[in-house]
Amino acid sequence: MKRSGPLLTLLAGLLFGLFMLSLNATTGTKAASSAYQEKPPAAKASPSPSPSATGTTPTPSTSRTPVPDADYAGRTDDDSAAVAVTLRDGRAIAYFCDGHARESWLKGDVEDDGRLRLTGKHGAKLNGTLDQGKRIRGTVDIDGGHHAFTADRAKKPSGLYRATATVRGATFDGGWIVLRDGTQVGILNRDRKPSPAPRIDPATGTVTVDGERLTARPVTP
Repeated sequence: MKRSGPLLTLLAGLLFGLFMLSLNATTGTKAASSAYQEKPPAAKASPSPSPSATGTTPTPSTSRTPVPDADYAGRTDDDSAAVAVTLRDGRAIAYFCDGHARESWLKGDVEDDGRLRLTGKHGAKLNGTLDQGKRIRGTVDIDGGHHAFTADRAKKPSGLYRATATVRGATFDGGWIVLRDGTQVGILNRDRKPSPAPRIDPATGTVTVDGERLTARPVTP
C-alpha cells in the first residue's frame, strides 16, 4: 500500500500535465485565428466618363440647296408693263419696263426658299416668290404704282437683254424683255432720255441705232 501512493501521485501529475498542454494548444490556435483578419479587397473606382461621352452628339449640318439658275419673263396683271428676272448663283437682277418711258433695274439676293427682295433706284422694289422653278409671282412698286406680275420660266431667245454704247458722241442704254411669244418690250435711253426701243434680232441680239449696229446681250447679275 505504501508503494502505490507515489505511483498514483505521479500518474495524476502526468494526466494533469497532458491536460494543460492540450488546453494551451487549443487556446493558442483560437487566439491566432481571431487575431488574423483578411482585409477585404479595395473597391475599384469607376472611371470618370470622358467629355465626348457626356456631351451631346453634334447635329450634322444640313446642306443648303441653292436656287437653280434660270430666266423668267412675263407681264403685269394689268398688261401695262413687262417684267423679266434673271437668277444666277443666288443673285437676281430684274427689269420692269412699260415700253414707253417707265423702267427700273432692280437687284438683290435670292433666299433658299425662293423668295426675292429686290431694290432699285428711287425706292423701286420687287417682292416675289419662285414657284417650284416654273414661274415667279410677285409685285413691283415703282413711281407710286403697285403692279402684280407673273413671269414664266423663259427659254431662249426669250429673256432679258441690255445694250450700252456711245454712238456719235451720244450715250445709249437700252433694255429689252423678250417674251415667250416673241413680243418685245423695251426702252432705249439716248443721253438719259427714254423712248421705245427698236426691235432686236433675238438670235444675235443686234439692233441698229442711228445707222450703227449695236449688240444687246443677255443680262446676268
